[in-house]
Amino acid sequence: MRLKDKVAIITGGGTGIGRAIAITFASEGAKVVVAARTLSRLEEVVEEIKSRAGEAKAIQTDVSDEKQVERMADETIREYGKIDVMVCNHAGGGGGGNVVDLDLEGWRETLAINLTGTLLCCRAALKDMIPRRSGSIVNISSVAGMYGVPGLSAYSASKWGIIGLTQTMAIEVGQYNIRVNSISPAATRTERFESPQRAIAKAMNIPYEEREREMLTHYALKRIAEPSEIASAALFLASDESSAITGHNLVVSCGFHAIHP
Repeated sequence: MRLKDKVAIITGGGTGIGRAIAITFASEGAKVVVAARTLSRLEEVVEEIKSRAGEAKAIQTDVSDEKQVERMADETIREYGKIDVMVCNHAGGGGGGNVVDLDLEGWRETLAINLTGTLLCCRAALKDMIPRRSGSIVNISSVAGMYGVPGLSAYSASKWGIIGLTQTMAIEVGQYNIRVNSISPAATRTERFESPQRAIAKAMNIPYEEREREMLTHYALKRIAEPSEIASAALFLASDESSAITGHNLVVSCGFHAIHP
């Protein structure tokens, strides 16, 4: 088991990629804490992990709130004694539309959740990791953090910021034997992805399958990733298998980045 006796926090752990990471980590021996704003979804993940003889705990957390993040870290340490792995998978906010018409409140909300929330979670974990001189942080960015995305300036800027923050932290904490890396997925088969795509297909009066076929022309593998594939990448970066890797942004995009360099 690659994470035996490790303690891992996964934010955004109630659905999609976060859920897949939590289940994968638990199957590899980690004691898992899942955190997000919606407690009912977290509890469903915890029950699924426990049904597979894993160990997990749900902590309702708004990652944009410094005190809630500190409470999340404190509760984890009280329950399990330490934090070995921090996975910042949360995402949200508004701020859609062209820059010239952008709603500033939506912009602030997106950066508060995606970027500042990542900073707060990493900082809380590092306060435990640095004295123990051990730990691994995995931040979930996006290919939108590598290429500009019209109409998604707030989201794109926040994800670019995560990559920069990741690389900066890797330099700062490497002396303490702590590794910090990021993952940039492209489209991944989750409800968060499929719901808006189905809405677009409906608005265009075309079948969803046609919409998906057109989209897949932008992917070298002609498919999009499954949440389990992002989870496998996170497991690699969290485990000792990547012991010499830090400050790296791992692109898991089914070749989207190859077609859009």
